[in-house]
Amino acid sequence: MTAAGTGTGTGTAGAGEPDLAHVAVAFADPRRVRVLVALADGRALPAGRLAEEAGVAASTVSNHLAILLDHGLVSATQQGRHRYYRLTGPDVEGVLEALARLAPRAPITSLRQHTRANALRTARTCYRHLAGQLGVRLFGHMIDAGWVTGGDGRHHPGHTPDRLSAPGKGTGYRLTTAGAGALTKLGLQETVLDTVSPLRYCVDWTEQAHHLSGPLGTAVTDRLFELEWITRGVVPRSIQVTAEGERDIAELLAATQPEAAVAR
Repeated sequence: MTAAGTGTGTGTAGAGEPDLAHVAVAFADPRRVRVLVALADGRALPAGRLAEEAGVAASTVSNHLAILLDHGLVSATQQGRHRYYRLTGPDVEGVLEALARLAPRAPITSLRQHTRANALRTARTCYRHLAGQLGVRLFGHMIDAGWVTGGDGRHHPGHTPDRLSAPGKGTGYRLTTAGAGALTKLGLQETVLDTVSPLRYCVDWTEQAHHLSGPLGTAVTDRLFELEWITRGVVPRSIQVTAEGERDIAELLAATQPEAAVAR
């Protein structure tokens, strides 16, 4: 398959301009977009589960997946009797986030839509890291407690090159020694903490503030799953905080007092 056909590949020497229209066709059907959104938290799902989560008829989901495969937006791995599908990489979710900035907001006309919108705003994954109110709240705590230095966690329109619903680039966040110690106590490995400076972040599209992303954001999210403080919600990409998580996250946020910030 050529680079134009994969949608995420790079061109070869002598190749022409990227064929954007070829890739755009794959996003033209709202059912395919819902399939991509259902995979945007980094999971690999079989076709039947995808049909259920994306609200796509089981009789047609295979056709949509074939188109997404042909355009290089998803990949498939055979495990036992099932094929598991996943996004080919974070660039695909980046396209979804970019389209979300351009697309008009659809009116909420049902209780189901309201429930979905509320679940995604409360807590969700942005590829493999926490976003929504929970993600912004945790990152804000890391800043207030002196775990992270370099910014205030807020989006300042017109004052930075940051754009809503996009990876941030205008703030030089860094993990402090206090933050490294706190995250080590939480169970993160020092080998992870040694490779995360400067920190990556996103401008959260529902909260219009910063949430932690990149390797550290993924590591923190994975650890919260391991501790069973959070679980995946019924709504695709949504996160639910468990009863244990409600207690322990509250203790985590209350326990640490601000310290002098010393960047690593």
